[in-house]
Amino acid sequence: MSPDTADRRTSLLVWGALSIVYVVWGSTYLGIMITIETIPPLSSGAMRFSVAALLLAAAVLLIRGRAAFRMTWREFCGAALVGLLLLTAGNGMVAVAEQHISSGLAALLVASVPLWLVVFRIVTRDRPRVLTLTGVLVGFGGVAALSLSGGSGAGTTAGIVTILLASLSWSVGSFLSSRIPMPADPFAASAVEMVAGAAGLAATATVIGERLDLAAVSGRSWAALVYLVLIGSLVGFTSYVWLLGNAPISLVSTYAYVNPVVAVVLGALILSEPVTGSMVAAGLVIVVGVALVVSTERRRRAVPEEEREPAVAEAAGSA
Repeated sequence: MSPDTADRRTSLLVWGALSIVYVVWGSTYLGIMITIETIPPLSSGAMRFSVAALLLAAAVLLIRGRAAFRMTWREFCGAALVGLLLLTAGNGMVAVAEQHISSGLAALLVASVPLWLVVFRIVTRDRPRVLTLTGVLVGFGGVAALSLSGGSGAGTTAGIVTILLASLSWSVGSFLSSRIPMPADPFAASAVEMVAGAAGLAATATVIGERLDLAAVSGRSWAALVYLVLIGSLVGFTSYVWLLGNAPISLVSTYAYVNPVVAVVLGALILSEPVTGSMVAAGLVIVVGVALVVSTERRRRAVPEEEREPAVAEAAGSA
């Protein structure tokens, strides 16, 4: 195979994987909305991530062997903590919030995660670039406008507050993932995160009294749950991790502001969710702010390995 042919093949694979991440992760908000129509939100998350963890762990064992799961107790606890923050609190609250807001509005507000990560860097005395800070101010301006307007009927105050707390928890988990001991193998780490997240969701569902009536679950909700497990949590995550090793991080990071657009479009087309002018305007402000932050932060000659870990952890949460 000639170098030109190999380059073209790699380029096609990169864009194919990137398209999967764009569409799949953007569609998970719609998948959650359909799943919780007849399955309680926390219970659905527990089912989703427990099954995904088993499938992922089996695949890792088959392909990489038991060595992939060699980790210290501190590394295991680190991955479990990240799983609780990303999946139990983060993803769990997204599902709860989608009982009260549209999937498109949820995706637009969750897009604020990269902005929170910059705020945490400032708190730890890191000094982001001026353009990065500008992007944060612009993005949070959009978040404020969208929250105060309630998406012009697309969400309630309780739903908006819940989704903002979910974004905050997601951001804390992503931020900590590169600053605490974590398993060396990202796929093994994700499996541990999913197990911990599923356990946390199941425990919380039990405490608050969620009741799962299997007879009442519709075929539509089962189909959406299967989609979230197989496509959202496995195909999307695998594609993302492959991209990290085969594509410029500046290109991979574009998922952060493409996913919300995909989610809004799918919600409007499939569920007839309202898309108002004020919602679009505020959403565009958020996307512009996030795009400015991502493009500025990734414009470096080389990306140290430790910078890739938060991205992998965040992928596990959003997949």
